[in-house]
Amino acid sequence: MNVQLEDPCGKREAVLNSTLALVRKHGFHGTPMSQIAKHAGVAAGTIYHYFESKEALIVELYIHVKNKLGAAVLMGDDERKSYNERFFNFMINHYNFYVDNEDAMFFLEQYINSPYAHDFPEKDSQLYTEKVIPFFKYGIDNSYFKNIDPRLLAPTIRGTLVAAASFQLSQRIVFSKEDIIEVVKIIWDGIKKQ
Repeated sequence: MNVQLEDPCGKREAVLNSTLALVRKHGFHGTPMSQIAKHAGVAAGTIYHYFESKEALIVELYIHVKNKLGAAVLMGDDERKSYNERFFNFMINHYNFYVDNEDAMFFLEQYINSPYAHDFPEKDSQLYTEKVIPFFKYGIDNSYFKNIDPRLLAPTIRGTLVAAASFQLSQRIVFSKEDIIEVVKIIWDGIKKQ
């Protein structure tokens, strides 16, 4: 039985961060709990105080990373601004999160294309589902976007941002803020209602 303990030494966070780094390098199946414990500097049994199984750890890591992404996307949001301005802020923040958190970007991509996402569709970041998703739903409901299936909107946006961030990271180049604004303009022009 999993018992949630206080974490004054940051062991839970160390386990999550180690899992994130190792999954990026070795994938879900190539990252055993023993390797996570060693990388995190904790006893293997310690992990089970926080997570009842590797499956629970991976799902919890997904929620943890999505919370961080949601907080990053929402940074500087101002409801007094136009929807277009807010959209650009969300997208630039989203892109910057990926560039600044490469392991998180690769983890999220791997997770959403794995059986975990299929087996646990109800497991998601509360922050993301209550703040970020409604922003895009509002855009659809209020005709800012083309009549597009909401299930297609997310991968269209995410795919472009992931591709741009991956290119920057793999090529070791730095896109200017103006370059990223151009990428967001391409996204906006592709989905906005004419």
